[in-house]
Amino acid sequence: MKQFRINLLKVAITLSLLLICIPIFPQKHFSLKSPDEKLEVKIEVAQTITYSIAHQGDIVLNPSTIAMEIEGGKHFGINAKVTKEKRNKINQTITSPYYKKDKIEDTCNELVISFREGFHLVFRAYDDGVAYRFISSRKQDFIVKNEIAEFNVGATNRAYIPYVKTEQKSKTGQLFNSFENTYANTSVNQWEGERLAFLPLLVETTNNKKLVITEADLENYPGMFLENADKDATLKSFFAPYPKTMKQGGHNMLQELVTERKDYIAECRAKTLFPWRIIAVSSRDEELLDNDLVYKLAAPSRIEDTSWITPGKVAWEWWNDWNLYGVDFETGINNETYKYYIDFASKYGIEYVILDEGWAVNLKADLFDVIPEINLPELVKYAGERNVGIILWAGYYAFNKDIERICKHYSEMGIKGFKVDFMDRDDQLMVNFHYEAARIAAQYKMLLDFHGTYKPTGLQRTYPNVINFEGVHGLETMKWSENTVDQVVYDVTIPFIRMLAGPMDYTQGAMKNAIKKNYRPVFSEAMSQGTRCRQLAQYIIFEAPLTMLCDSPSNYEREGECAEFIASIPTVWDETIALNSKIGEFVTIARRKGEVWYIGSMTDWNKRSIELDLSFLDGGNYQAEIFKDGINAGKVAKDYKKEVVEVSGGRKLKVSLASGGGCAIKIYRK
Repeated sequence: MKQFRINLLKVAITLSLLLICIPIFPQKHFSLKSPDEKLEVKIEVAQTITYSIAHQGDIVLNPSTIAMEIEGGKHFGINAKVTKEKRNKINQTITSPYYKKDKIEDTCNELVISFREGFHLVFRAYDDGVAYRFISSRKQDFIVKNEIAEFNVGATNRAYIPYVKTEQKSKTGQLFNSFENTYANTSVNQWEGERLAFLPLLVETTNNKKLVITEADLENYPGMFLENADKDATLKSFFAPYPKTMKQGGHNMLQELVTERKDYIAECRAKTLFPWRIIAVSSRDEELLDNDLVYKLAAPSRIEDTSWITPGKVAWEWWNDWNLYGVDFETGINNETYKYYIDFASKYGIEYVILDEGWAVNLKADLFDVIPEINLPELVKYAGERNVGIILWAGYYAFNKDIERICKHYSEMGIKGFKVDFMDRDDQLMVNFHYEAARIAAQYKMLLDFHGTYKPTGLQRTYPNVINFEGVHGLETMKWSENTVDQVVYDVTIPFIRMLAGPMDYTQGAMKNAIKKNYRPVFSEAMSQGTRCRQLAQYIIFEAPLTMLCDSPSNYEREGECAEFIASIPTVWDETIALNSKIGEFVTIARRKGEVWYIGSMTDWNKRSIELDLSFLDGGNYQAEIFKDGINAGKVAKDYKKEVVEVSGGRKLKVSLASGGGCAIKIYRK
């Protein structure tokens, strides 16, 4: 018995020593609800930090881990010690002059959790989503080795996945891409191998609710990709490592290729605001069409005087391959051709003409070396006399060589801005380029259209001279895409996903239209999939403060009624109302500028009849100009009918859409 007591005492002492040696991490639980209390985010701080989201009692995001690995084996979010919490109510109005509405009500509840390790974690709960970000309170600059951002969305839930489009298999090989692809609609656990996907990405979750994952206020930090190599329930973040060595190359020597990368993702200042991670939540699909989270969470404008920023439309020559007919000169990249485009723009009240690739000498990457067929001062003078502005296309490498001298030179000449192309990366250095280019261009009162780049993350609010972004599988792909690419279904999918991030340089406006079986890629005389009225509707549905007319002036002149209607559609709006819509099937949006309303609607390859609720109209009588699919549009896609009818508030208006069809409506007081 004595020996037993001795052994028991030894065990007790051993256990006591173990308990002293094993660190204990007291759990702390936090809850934050949206103003309408339908959304709730729960945060648990233990050995790791996890959060989950519920919407009206439905768990739409299961516990997901967030952390940041810092150089030297340190972390934000691992074994973290909470020092305090602070709660705020945000209720403000944001003025948004170059957006889908002229003002935004920014209302949310905020939780700031401070940690002893030198960082804060901020969560915001909105009625239509949740966002979080890290904020560093460190006293010294530091290096971020990696960030962990997990999204436990459920293994069998379906997702719309925009995979990186490249032949490369390695993850670092996938980082050089154009951020353009259609969506793979599959369950989360059927993810394709180690492929990366770019943002935004949509997941269908409990009770047909939708999540859209994206980011905002991405500055001085790489963009986020998602992966699911484990084929389980959790999507995991992946970030481009910091570039170490680079070389000129790629398309016409206008791209910058990363040849080696470092073993970390970002070099950060002591007091860094990291990007917002956004999870938009909807119970009805159309709610995603009017979500403002990215704009709300972006840094406010850094341009004091924005009066010089003029949105508008662009007569564009690249898609139609500089093709004109019925003229007495040989068309191409020369002053005679561009004067014709300028005359066309002036006639229809189109604000700009773009000189796309070819005006500068090929393979030189030198924007001061203009081909002899182009006399820019002469074109600028000719255009100015006709109230048309000139925008120049620029390859990234050529533009980045000396941004300030280029902007100064061409601003003094009278050029209004640049369409900058072929960035094709979103590592920290490339993200920084976008901000630096925007800042310098603004000093010289120049617009920027970022083509060949990643999705918008709010830069358009911070520098509103950044008037548009690509990062979309736009109409240009119809010049070379085979019939396996279903652009019609893509068109009724992107408004719910990609457009949530911001404007899209989709480049619509085709006058050559094809039904499904008749479409074929033709590079020099391209056509669209779907009907003529679908193309008209896209000017209302797709957000783009700078919007292209992609087809030839000769084709528009033959279709003057459509050209005049396109030219009359605004590119920024005072109000937006999303009407009954379903992702991947049909989409309908109403927008107002002044006292005039526009409605655009598109369907997939299924013809359908839609009923438009006009209750947004106030009292009084209105006239509606309706461009709708013709009775034979299912056979001849360019067939349409225009009619003018009287309407009033509270009335429901029925419209039939052909297969691949659409309608575009302009409503004004009698």
